[in-house]
Amino acid sequence: MIKLDDIVFLTDLYEFTMAYTYFKEKRHEEIVYFDMFTRRTPNSGGYMIFNGLAKLIEGIKNFKFQKEHIDYLRECGFQDEAFLNYLLEMELDIDMWAMEDGTVCFPNEPLVTVHGNVIQAQLIETMLLLSINYSTLVATKASRIVTASRGRSVLEFGARRAHGYDSSLDGARAAIIAGCVGTSHTLAGHKFGAYVSGTMAHSYIQLHDSEYDAFLSFAKINPTNSIFLVDTYDTLGSGVPNAIKVAQDYLIPNGYRLKAIRLDSGDLAYLSKEARKMLDEQGLHDCKIMASNSLDEFIIDDLIYQGAAIDQFGVGENLITSKSEPVLGGVYKLIASEVNGVIHPKIKVSDNIEKITNPGFKRLYRFYDNTTNKALADYIALSHETVPEDKLTIFDPSAPWKRKDLENYTIRELHVPIFVKGQCVYETPTLQDIKVYAAKERETLWDEVKRLQNPHTYYVDLSQELYDLKMDLLLSLTEK
Repeated sequence: MIKLDDIVFLTDLYEFTMAYTYFKEKRHEEIVYFDMFTRRTPNSGGYMIFNGLAKLIEGIKNFKFQKEHIDYLRECGFQDEAFLNYLLEMELDIDMWAMEDGTVCFPNEPLVTVHGNVIQAQLIETMLLLSINYSTLVATKASRIVTASRGRSVLEFGARRAHGYDSSLDGARAAIIAGCVGTSHTLAGHKFGAYVSGTMAHSYIQLHDSEYDAFLSFAKINPTNSIFLVDTYDTLGSGVPNAIKVAQDYLIPNGYRLKAIRLDSGDLAYLSKEARKMLDEQGLHDCKIMASNSLDEFIIDDLIYQGAAIDQFGVGENLITSKSEPVLGGVYKLIASEVNGVIHPKIKVSDNIEKITNPGFKRLYRFYDNTTNKALADYIALSHETVPEDKLTIFDPSAPWKRKDLENYTIRELHVPIFVKGQCVYETPTLQDIKVYAAKERETLWDEVKRLQNPHTYYVDLSQELYDLKMDLLLSLTEK
């Protein structure tokens, strides 16, 4: 696990190479603006859940060079003592604006904006992207899984399949924010206050003389948490019958109930329906049926379509790694420089249209329909622009002839200040508060946007002034 004292080295070496070059060019105090954004949603989905801000804040608060870091930079070939001393004495004094954790977001929107001198803005790039990319990816995947469950609860079970210690913890936090009711990860419970769940593995049952003995012993020791894993040998032939027998022989006579059974293999739709019949025939209508076994949103959606009698899903590797699309691809691009208080927009041009950036220091707004409270569109404008509060015509920046008039709306600015001159001015909410906020955010989306496949494309539009600026910059560069 990375020590916070080493956070300054959570970066790619070329950031130091550029920093040194800026220093020698005497441009190291030049003020710049960077945006972090994504170009598309993972899994061809309709939206994302922004996440990772809390981790980013922690990293920036601890961004400070120590003597050992300077010594290593010498080993890497940086021998200019003036430059090394500059780094050693450097105190981050950046400004930062960002969405809050749990906010619904979309491609090409500035998720985080950084303002500060060019060396500081460059050196935090890798750490910033690491903080946001993975956590947003997993929160988005978890949200899709929760959507597919259609009100049935989802538990995050992925710790042992995560790509390292940090990922297991960050992933569990992201899953809870996105709507999972709990996690198997003990440290997530300890650190974040998340609900933690877990009872037995197949090995526990195998170490007893019989499946019945294993269930009975477990019930006697954990009578209020009797959740039996029933697929070690024969789910319907022995697992479910033995769970029922222990309920009848011990739990019910002693005033307890069989809390749940868990299925971890086989045809989950068929087995769950048959198990439900067996439980109900013995009066165990309140016994829940849990299911795990390499589940994802599509398998869960299909199980429910088949009428599976499953009350709760445990999802592991496909959630914690976002296995179907394991990289978000967020980027961090220069959007402007500032000289004597005057902002000079910058643009990156590419043969790939989707890689052309939106220039300038911008603000991001969301419009909500006053009748339905649903989100209508997002609107990116230059920082000095005033957004009309009564009527606005928006257009598709990739097809500007497609226009739509918005009326009867409420406007919300999506960015909040996080750092001002290096000082954190934002108080991170509790995990539970972020989870509640994220649920409210998802409720503002139309169901068509939340579809697992072929979702409706949500509008993310540019102001006319921003669009014109972008076109002017493109034209000026292509004419050179």
